[in-house]
Amino acid sequence: MAWCEECDRLVEDEELDEQGACPKCGTVLTESEHRQVPWSFKAMLVAFVIYLGYRGYQGITWIVHHA
Repeated sequence: MAWCEECDRLVEDEELDEQGACPKCGTVLTESEHRQVPWSFKAMLVAFVIYLGYRGYQGITWIVHHA
């Protein structure tokens, strides 16, 4: 999906015309205008996976000690 600065909205790839222009305002959107996933979101996902791995380890050790 591309971001149109003029319209301030996301434009789906299917909505773009042959030249890659926004259907609402006609601004040509280049490949560099595609939004990237922010680094903070990626860092949050890594922290979430580490946290869930640790909690899973705690759960397994609790089951082993109480079984």
